[in-house]
Amino acid sequence: MKKPNKDFRKTSYRRDEQFKLFQERIGIKFNNEKLLKQAFTHSSYVNEHRKKPYEDNERLEFLGDAVLELTVSQYLFLKYPLMSEGDLTKLRAAIVCEPSLVTFANELNFGELVLLGRGEELTGGRMRPALLADVFEAFIGALYLDQGLEQVIPLLDQVVYPKINSGAFSHMMDYKSQLQELVQRKTKGQLEYKVLQEKGPAHSKEFVSQVTMNGEVLGTGTGRSKKEAEQFAAQMALTSLKELTE
Repeated sequence: MKKPNKDFRKTSYRRDEQFKLFQERIGIKFNNEKLLKQAFTHSSYVNEHRKKPYEDNERLEFLGDAVLELTVSQYLFLKYPLMSEGDLTKLRAAIVCEPSLVTFANELNFGELVLLGRGEELTGGRMRPALLADVFEAFIGALYLDQGLEQVIPLLDQVVYPKINSGAFSHMMDYKSQLQELVQRKTKGQLEYKVLQEKGPAHSKEFVSQVTMNGEVLGTGTGRSKKEAEQFAAQMALTSLKELTE
């Protein structure tokens, strides 16, 4: 009877140790470690180990994508009760898009855990954005199957939600809507926008707008249109109001 290859056993042991340390680092212990390993198993690895009972992470990725859509949608729905459906959709899309998922995966050092085939490894697959984004979704899918939303949401509380709160996706948001949201929640004041100045030739106009609350100036902004100037004024107001209310 052929004995197991020593190098294979060493690699397997080292991999098990990595997953053990990973679980300790994120404070989550999987009940079914097979699911955890599957989340990090790329199809190229399965293709090179056909005699072993490995499964790739593609089905878990499918599930994780749906779980992320649900959990992020719920978070945004509760956090921004006055935000329109269209703006909520745009913001969610920015959070669950590939570049954002890669950021989350890198923060958790997922790249070092991925199981790849030799060819994929040699061509830099371990740091390929699409692969890392898929692994993050697969991990969420695996965690959901193993422990439900009760554990998925606390993980997102550590990795995803703080970035929303810090304004990492604010480029996708309407500052006027955010300001209205903050005012309704904190002060119940009345906002008013006014164009202070309009200058420059017709083909290159510049507008200066001001936003006030109950007569008090909160912010001033300059833009190529009235709407843009109002957005910058609202952005300045958001900064000053947040400092006062924190």
